[in-house]
Amino acid sequence: MRPMLLSLACLCLGGCAGVSVERYARDQPSLDLVHFFAVPVEAWGIFQARSGEVVKRFQAQITSRRDGDQLILDERFLYSDGVRQRRVWTLTPEAPGRWRGRAADVIGEAYGEVAGNALRWRYQMNLPVDGRPLEVTFDDWMYLMNEDTLINRSSMSKLGVELGQVTLFFRRQPGGQGV
Repeated sequence: MRPMLLSLACLCLGGCAGVSVERYARDQPSLDLVHFFAVPVEAWGIFQARSGEVVKRFQAQITSRRDGDQLILDERFLYSDGVRQRRVWTLTPEAPGRWRGRAADVIGEAYGEVAGNALRWRYQMNLPVDGRPLEVTFDDWMYLMNEDTLINRSSMSKLGVELGQVTLFFRRQPGGQGV
């Protein structure tokens, strides 16, 4: 029992370590969420299991609107198995460089920090797996590559154990309507 508790403690402490978003404070171009999502965005991505196997591919269309100081993102996903999903995020600025977000399948609130070209989102989500919700933790890192391209790498875990990775590419659509 003791070795198991020690292993669990190491896993938990290891999850707390890592790079701070402030590491990217000087990196350019600077990420402005409202500006980036001011036009329709198309996205493509994959989910890889812990083994590295790609188990799902998907595409998404993202539109946005403003409601006061809130940014509403309407994401519509199409997965490689034909499943469609919709998620609507309500993002609220909390302080300079800090955001919080809500969506129907997010447990509580998501917390985001922006510095330079990077955004780190952390949240828990009820993810449908085999017809049942599985409570998982996401640690999302997004990097603005240029004015129109954002790359996202997410680690998905349960109780500190990594389940897999999501890699996602966002591309702003030319000629879209602004928010």
